[in-house]
Amino acid sequence: MAARIVYTDLDGTMVGPRGSFWHAADGSPTAEPATALLELHTAGVALVIVSGRTADQVTEAGRIFAADGAIAELGSLVTWKGGRERHQLTGELPLKYAGRTPMDVMAELGVVDALCAAHPGRLEWHAPWHTTHDGDALLRGYVDPVAVDAWLAERDLGWLTLKDNGAIPATAKLDLAPEGQLARVYHLMPRGISKGAAIAWDLERRGLDPAHAVAVGDSASDLEMAPAVGRLWITANGAEVDGMAAMLDAVPNVTVTDEAMGLGWAQAVRASL
Repeated sequence: MAARIVYTDLDGTMVGPRGSFWHAADGSPTAEPATALLELHTAGVALVIVSGRTADQVTEAGRIFAADGAIAELGSLVTWKGGRERHQLTGELPLKYAGRTPMDVMAELGVVDALCAAHPGRLEWHAPWHTTHDGDALLRGYVDPVAVDAWLAERDLGWLTLKDNGAIPATAKLDLAPEGQLARVYHLMPRGISKGAAIAWDLERRGLDPAHAVAVGDSASDLEMAPAVGRLWITANGAEVDGMAAMLDAVPNVTVTDEAMGLGWAQAVRASL
């Protein structure tokens, strides 16, 4: 079934090395992603960027790629009309904190400082990009999210969870991971917030059937988009991450692209038209 809307992750999916839309995973120049994007717009299929980036960042990217909306901070915020209209999702944020942003609450509770102190040399703020996040605490390092969730639950903070949003390129030269491993981006946020939940809200707002929606991503957090759409594509670079194969087996409507990053993204888009 041809898609009416495509929800796409940005880094490592739609754009490749150093955030370039014009380079393949191996660094070679390519026009394939741009050509596929033109075909998408020519077919009249809406494009929505779904990312861990801030609302301002995804809104600006949306202008460049002619997107019809954006979902920021890993599903915390849905925006449309060029960012002028916004809807904040707070998930399982306790009712006693209603009206406040999750980041304000986490700052008051000192959660991030305590978590980083519990993982010295392995976890820190993802500076400087963390400063403008409202729905989540943006971190980087190399930790076990399952163990972190258990740590949170022991402190009556089980309404929070740590989500892995993919690897940071080796070129960043971060000394946060064991030898042979890449540091990763994490989002500490209330449970119930996800890219999938945000997509479901946006589809309802638009009056579109999930069967007419396609999503494209590259990380474990992108698998959460699967229940909200008819088909999820994971680019080859994401499928190669340790532990991802087992997770993919549990998702019935997922397909892995033949190529990594932009070339794989182009394949997913063309298959959806």
